[in-house]
Amino acid sequence: MSDQRPVWTVSELTARIKELLEERFPACWVEGEISNLRVAASGHAYFTLKDESAQIKAVLFRNRSRRVRFEVEDGLHVLAFGSLEVYAARGEYQLVVELLEPKGLGALQLAFEQLKARLAAEGLFAPARKRQLPRFPRKIGIVTSPTGAAVRDILKILGRRFADLHLLIAPVRVQGEGAAGEIVQALADLNYVGDLEVIIVARGGGSLEDLWAFNEEAVARAIAASKVPVVSAVGHETDFTIADFVADVRAPTPSAAAELVVEEKAAVVAQLLDLRGRLIRSVRQRLDRHRAGVEGLARRRVLTDPARPLRDRQRRVDELVPRLVAGLGACGRRVRQRFLLVTTTLRSQTPLTRVADGARFLRQLDGRLRLGVRHSVESSRHRLGSAVGQLDSLSPLSVLRRGYSLTRLPSGEIVRSGRQVERGSPIEVLLREGTLDCLVQEVRERDDRLQV
Repeated sequence: MSDQRPVWTVSELTARIKELLEERFPACWVEGEISNLRVAASGHAYFTLKDESAQIKAVLFRNRSRRVRFEVEDGLHVLAFGSLEVYAARGEYQLVVELLEPKGLGALQLAFEQLKARLAAEGLFAPARKRQLPRFPRKIGIVTSPTGAAVRDILKILGRRFADLHLLIAPVRVQGEGAAGEIVQALADLNYVGDLEVIIVARGGGSLEDLWAFNEEAVARAIAASKVPVVSAVGHETDFTIADFVADVRAPTPSAAAELVVEEKAAVVAQLLDLRGRLIRSVRQRLDRHRAGVEGLARRRVLTDPARPLRDRQRRVDELVPRLVAGLGACGRRVRQRFLLVTTTLRSQTPLTRVADGARFLRQLDGRLRLGVRHSVESSRHRLGSAVGQLDSLSPLSVLRRGYSLTRLPSGEIVRSGRQVERGSPIEVLLREGTLDCLVQEVRERDDRLQV
């Protein structure tokens, strides 16, 4: 059975799809957000256009990218105009972009804002880079169109305010293709001259497209690199260009630039005359003050009677001499007193003196010890005599010396009562001198002696 089903090869199917797509969508506008941007070494930009639910690959070839004034970047919402093409080798289709415009903001305005932000980040607008304009420039360079109203206004004002200026005009185109390159070259040429003091970059008013040459990055960097201070005077007062931000001074109009660069000669002359008058008055006032000072000094006594200060000094010397002598005497006495005191102190600290003092102290202690021992012996002797006297008064011998006797038993016991003995008992009677051995003949209980 023969196979009736149509069978296509991949190449045939891809060619058919390519034919249909490219015929159906020869050119169209597509709105979307740029993502996955990649710029190849060839200069072609590959990216994806996407919205909330779909995406499509796109390519912007290098020869088309020259028409795009702004920088293509991820996240940018754009309108892309182009045609669909099928890349058969990968089986992909992509949008080949011919034109690219930012959504909402104009392309030129977006390019202006992007370049302004980038140069500001590099510090080209920093106030610290701004240079002062010379006050009286003698040689001025002008970059502008030789046929425009700007150069006529500048020449008119410069001629009116200050004659005999050396002006060097670099004629350039100030709008259109190639204008930026001519401005850059003109700035380089004027810097090459070497003795210019200021450069005016000027152009009359116009639309953003007309003034675009002064928003080119090359012009901005040429102004920033200029060794001569640059005054930017582009457009009207309400027009701002990148050149205005980079220049050392911005003038609202070309005429204002001429007025900023050159002061009016009559005003300068009037200012000089005013300064001359003030200088003369100041010098006269200073001369008057110095003359009055000299006259005042001439009237002082030191000049009218030169010997008086000498006499005053002599009198003062006469007053001070006695005080000096008295002071020297008192000082000498104090020195001698201190010397004696120190000498005495030193002598008292010598070994011989200390030994002599020690020996003297020992002799004093010896005398005090001897005296103490003597007093102690005398006192002991006196107490001993008193004790002997007391003992002697209490001794039985002293009673015996007064005529009394002492009777004792053979055992030595003193007989104090008749009941201690009995008749015939031997007793011993002690007298003052000698003893009596007796026998008791009778014992009487009653004592017949007179009781006292």
